[in-house]
This record gives sequence, C-alpha cells and structure tokens, in this order.
Amino acid sequence: MSGNEYYLEVRPRLPDVFSRLEELANNLFYSWDRGVRGLFFRIDPELWASCGHNPKVFLRRVAQHRLEALAQDTDFNLRYQEVLAAFDAYLDPSITSPREREVQGLDTDRDLIAYFCMEYGLHESLPLYSGGLGILAGDHCKAASDLGLSFVAVGLMYRQGYFCQTINRTGGQEIHLNPYSLDELPVTLVLDEQGEPIHIPVVFPGREVVVQIWQVTVGRVHLYLLDSDVAVNEPEDRPITYQLYGGDRRMRIAQELLLGVGGVLALRRLGLTPSVWHINEGHSAFLILERCREWVAQGLDFQAALEATAAATVFTTHTAVPAGHDLFDQDLASEYLWGLAEAMAVPVKTLLDLARSPQNRGRFNMTALALRGARRFNGVSRVHRDVAAQMESHVWPDIEPAENPLSSVSNGVHIPTFLAREWVNLFDGHCPDWKAHLDDTEFWQRTIQRIPDHRFWSLTQSLKSDMLSDLGERLGEQYRRNNFSRARIEGMRRVITAENTQPLIIGFARRFATYKRALLIFEDMQRLTRILGDPERPVILLFAGKAHPQDMPGQALIRRVHEFASQPSFLNRVFLIEGYDIALARKLVTGVDVWLNTPEYPLEASGTSGQKAAINGGLNLSILDGWWAEGFDGHNGWGIAPHSDDLPSDQRDLVEAQDLLDMLEHEVVPSYFDVGPGGYSRDWVSRCKASMYTVLPRFSAERMVLRYAEDIYAPAVAGARGLSESGGAGARELAEWKARVCAAWSGVTMAWAEQPPEATEGDNDAILTVDANLNGLSPDDVVVECLLTPDMATDAAERVYRFSARDEDASRGHRFVLAIPAPENGLFRMHVRMYPFNRRLQHPLEMGCMRWV
Repeated sequence: MSGNEYYLEVRPRLPDVFSRLEELANNLFYSWDRGVRGLFFRIDPELWASCGHNPKVFLRRVAQHRLEALAQDTDFNLRYQEVLAAFDAYLDPSITSPREREVQGLDTDRDLIAYFCMEYGLHESLPLYSGGLGILAGDHCKAASDLGLSFVAVGLMYRQGYFCQTINRTGGQEIHLNPYSLDELPVTLVLDEQGEPIHIPVVFPGREVVVQIWQVTVGRVHLYLLDSDVAVNEPEDRPITYQLYGGDRRMRIAQELLLGVGGVLALRRLGLTPSVWHINEGHSAFLILERCREWVAQGLDFQAALEATAAATVFTTHTAVPAGHDLFDQDLASEYLWGLAEAMAVPVKTLLDLARSPQNRGRFNMTALALRGARRFNGVSRVHRDVAAQMESHVWPDIEPAENPLSSVSNGVHIPTFLAREWVNLFDGHCPDWKAHLDDTEFWQRTIQRIPDHRFWSLTQSLKSDMLSDLGERLGEQYRRNNFSRARIEGMRRVITAENTQPLIIGFARRFATYKRALLIFEDMQRLTRILGDPERPVILLFAGKAHPQDMPGQALIRRVHEFASQPSFLNRVFLIEGYDIALARKLVTGVDVWLNTPEYPLEASGTSGQKAAINGGLNLSILDGWWAEGFDGHNGWGIAPHSDDLPSDQRDLVEAQDLLDMLEHEVVPSYFDVGPGGYSRDWVSRCKASMYTVLPRFSAERMVLRYAEDIYAPAVAGARGLSESGGAGARELAEWKARVCAAWSGVTMAWAEQPPEATEGDNDAILTVDANLNGLSPDDVVVECLLTPDMATDAAERVYRFSARDEDASRGHRFVLAIPAPENGLFRMHVRMYPFNRRLQHPLEMGCMRWV
C-alpha cells in the first residue's frame, strides 16, 4: 500500500435519553464524584481505561450499539437519572449544600476571589500540572466549589502539558511530549457577543502578544486558561504557552507575563471584579504591576497604587528550596517591564527595586515582588512558615523572623478526590451526611473507631490487592518494552499480584529532587537487605516519580534506584514504576501500607502525598518536616526526628538513615506482622485507624480553604475596601505617611529617660519612662511597647503593654511613660520597642521598622 496515511474518526450519536452525558463530560465535577465516573465506567470499562479516564474522548469512541442497548436498560437509565439529580443539586445555587459555610466578612454575592497559579492538577484527563503545586491548586478550586465561595481561577493552556515519563533499560528517564487536541479536553473556548474568540493583547517588548481564553468548569468554579497559539501572533510567540516549565528564561518570563498581566486583563474583559487576588507561588506576581497600572490610570501615583493593590493581594509561597524561586537577569526583566513602567510614568528601576533581594543581587526575584506587592502572606505548614520567614526576612529588616507578617496555612487534600471508593461506600452506608463533617475531629474519631477491626483490615487489603493488580500490569508493560528477561518478568509477577497481599508494602512517590533524599533508606545496604529479605516477614519497596528535564542530579537518583532494583539482593523487593501521574498516585496512596518521606529538614514545605495515604488508612514513616511535624501524634505513624542543627549534612544522613532503619526493623515490621487470631495485627489496625481519624479532619482541603477565607481573604477584603474607597483616598494617605516615615526613620532613636526598676513589691506599679527622638514624626505615628515574659516558663504567653506619650521637650524629644500593673510574683524578661503605626496598615509590623531600648 502506498500514499499518505489519513485518519477518519466515526463518532457515535448520543441517544436523546443520554443528551446530558456531554454536560457531565465537560465539568470536572467528575474528577471527584465517583457517581459520574462510575456511569462512564459502566458503559464500557475497557474503553474507559484505554481513554485515560477522559470522558470527552470516551464519548467519541464508544460504540453506537452499546449506547443504543443502554438506552433500553432500565437499571442503567435509573442510575443515569440519579447521577444527574446529584449533579443538578450540587450546581443549584438555591439548594444549600451541607458543606457550604457562612464565612464572616465575605459576601459571596460581591466578594470574588481570583486565584492565580502556573499549574492545576485536577484530573489525569487535563494534564496541566507537574506535581504538588498543581495538585494543591486543583484541590483549592474543588474545595472552593464545595464551600460555595465566589471564586475564579486563572492559569495557562498548555497544549503539550508536562512531559510523560518512561524509564529505559538502564534507568534513564525518557521524556515524551504529547501535544493535545483541545477538542479532546474538558475545555471550552470563550467567545464574545458575536460568537468570536475573545482576544486579549498583552504588551511585550516591541510588540503585542494576543491570548485567547479557554474555560474549564470545576463544579461551581470557573478556571480560565490563557492560550498564545493564536493566528495573529508571530510564529515565535505562538508556542509561549505550549509547555509547562519548558524553554529558557526568556520563555519563562514570557509565560509569567502572560499569566500575571494577561490574567488580569482577561478577568476584566470577562466583566469580573475580584475583591481579593491570590498569588499561589511567585510565577503570577506580575499581576501586581498590571493592577498598579490600573490604579495609576484612575489617577493614583505609583506608590498609592501599590498600596491599594497590595491590600487586596494574598501571596502563598510553597518552597523552602532557593532554586524553587524564579529569578531573572535584570536586563531581561527591564526589557519585559518597560511597557508597564512607561504606562505608569515611573522608571523601570522602580519596578526592579520591588523584586530585589540581598541573596540574589542583580536579579529580579519574583518571590520578592510578590512579598512587596501583597499584604497577606503565608507558608504552607508551620515549619515552612518559619523557614520562609527567615529566608525572606530582608523584606522586614528590623523585625525578628518569628514575628514578621508571614503566617501559616497548612496544606490539605480534597477528601472526595483522594478517598478510595471503598471508603466512600462504607461511609455512605453508615453515615450518609459524612461530607458535612469533614473538619469535625470528634465525628471522625467516633465513626472510624466504630468500624470493626476485621472489616477495617479487610477493606485495606482489598485496596492493596487492587493496587497490586494495577502495578502488575504497569510493570509488565514497562519490563516488556525494556526487553527484560522472561525470568525477571515472571519473578515480578509472582510478587506484584493481586493475591500477594502478605508483604508489608512501603511507597515512596514524589518528584525526584536531591533534597527529598530518595536514597536515604539505602545508606546501610546490608541492613536493608536483611530487612527486605526476611522470608517470614517480607517487605517491598515501591518507588515512582519524575525528575525535572533539566535536573540532572534528580535524574541520577532515578538511575540509582533502578540499579538498586536490579541488584540480586533487592530483586523483586525494590521496584521502580514509570509514568507517575494522578492516576498512579491514587492507586499508590490507597494501597500501600506505609508512606515513606525522607526530606532534608527543613526543606519539605508541606508534602500532601502523605496526607492522601493517611486518609486511606496508610501509615506515614517520615522525617518530622512539613505537615507531618504537626500531624504526627505518636500513635498515627512514625516520626523521624531531624538532626539538621547538630550534625554536618553527610553525618546527618547516616544518623537519620539509621533512625529510619531502626524504626523499620524494630517497630514498623514487628507491628505489621504481629498477627493475631483474626489474621491481622491489632496494633497495626489501631495505628491505621488513628492515622485516618487524626489526619482526615485536620488536613482536608475544605479546612484549608476555610482558613484562607476566614483568616486571610475576609481581612483582605476589609483592608482593601478601606484603601480603595473614594478613588483610593486611603491608599494615597497611607503612601504619603509611609514616605514620611521612611524619610525620617534613620534618625529616630529611643533611650531610657530613667533606668527601669529592678524590682517592685506588692501591688505597686512598675513605672517605665523612655525618651524618643522622632526626627519630625508625631507620637501618633509610632507605638512604644513593653514586652513582659515569665523567665522560667518556656510556653508562657507574652504580655504586651503600650506606653502613653506625655510631653515634648526640645532637648530630649518626646517622653513615653508606662505604669505596668504588678503581675504575679516571679522574674520576668522585659523588652521595650518602638515601631511606626498607622490605622490603615494591614499588619502592624508591615513596614519592617523597629527600634529597641
């Protein structure tokens, strides 16, 4: 046969009775609703799997005769109607979901939250993510939908997405870029009133780049994706949004300019007026400059525009690793920012200064821009908050990192997405309203403790069996493609099989980066060989994950794991699985017995994969870093104390590896194999139950988003409103006050007017007096405080007393006096400080200025 090869697609015609299947296929509600996914599965299970669980592709491939047969199937039609009824009830704004909450300070009719992120991990059918940041963003959108928040998200439409991974015969990571046909994705092109695609022009160096907008529906939330593959663009500009994290620094800054600036312009064109703008990691921080440009166009000067913008901006930082923060050469940044600077009539240097950082001199730091252009900031765990506060302390130079404005909202996972179907069915049968209690700790402890131990064990073993069946197919395909011997394949199949649930299975699945220390468990090879090779107590190690295409050390880690898995001592005990994605992650977190996480403390910002394992009854064996430092309670898994403060890095790795192997050999393995009369370990089941009922309510995405709504979004709405009313009069006033304080502060001093008393007796007040040279500022411009802390108590609350201004004398400046009411007897540490204060500040210490006596 000669000539070119062409394809002809013959699509089925949906029977009228199934006309709404396309509607179900175009709403990512299916990504967490098992009723919708189950409906497609029942139509054709094999096709559903081969289509990668993509409903739109599925509906283009399903056989016409199958649809016609199901149209006459009473049971299937009944199930179809039930799914539609649940779908309609979820979307109906007149029906209050039991999960919707009133959020004090937020008016859902007018207070829209705009959420910007570089990637979104919603489902494997929409490959717009690379890892944890994207999954977190997807879960944030889903929880916002569940809670009924007025919420919109913005990202980029990657036509190639992130890469698909295979692992070759020598352990090398091979990268495959698969362009997607957008008509096969759950996306819809946004059209204008004339039915034409909406085009948004973004100013680039010497030209404009136009983006069109794609809409993704996520339950009740819309995600808008910007796409540069538009015919009017120059050929070199059309691929800007092709690939996630691809290309050089010029490509990256182009993507981030489109996301930040183009995202703001797109929302404006769609008629949306957000009250709060949430920057999820620094990639989208250019939105700050575009919103400043809008305020300047309305008559504010740049500094006032920055205050009005920042008050409504929230910034979440996700990484404690310096390499995770985007940096650009200042010459490159100047080239791309010239148009914005010209529009605001300020020198480009003014914009460059917003992104300066002492550790990256001469570079444009997107994290620094986000910090200076926002007024509410948070890390994603308590440990990460402290690390980030230290890393970014240059923004508030006089403030101790422990007290600077960075706060913490620990990441959580979307329970309906990652809780296994078997658990969902169990909870549906015993407490149908369980979704209304996702953050109720007592409810979950009571509910899970009531499950009989034998039934709990049986359900976890069923999930484990399903996982092993899936992994057997994956590894079989991987081994055959790499031409592994028949003996190697058969040996794998004897171990990785649905029937072989006896071994303790440990999973390590995440991005392969050096700080995550995938090889820590191999530090003592002889000991690990003994632990894994015990025929009476078999243990299996599963590894999965991708390394960034430019991360050579990360790819070397993959090769080393592959080499270990091929050694005779670890053969059929250690397995490396290729193609890590959401679908594989769902299998692993629901099926493994132990989730292993061994990051280099304190570089694990959060780490939500362990949460997903825990809510499915798995146990974490992890370094006490990220979320696990606050989630571990001594009985719901195992925590490895880090030694980062007292040992060099190489010695620390050895010590922590020994701690890990000690726990594995003397606690984890014995607990699992302490089998009683029922065929399971009672201690193990007790720990697994504790893992579920402690982690599920505390680390749900619902609780996370509620924290954002109540503690961050609502205050941001109030603060921004106070500055933006009357054409930004409050912002203008605040900017002028800050300029005056900054000009004077270098000359501000404070000293004791009289030496403080060393002791006081009985009910006598302690009188403190200080004199301050305010260098032209008024006493109303500052706060003078005394901090009093009991010396012998490590956890006692600090008491804060405020001085009063008494008078002014040309020779000594302003005098401030405080009479401290006598506290209970004891020794107290006392500190006196002064800092600028204005009622319009979003945080009392946001200026980063402080003076101490």
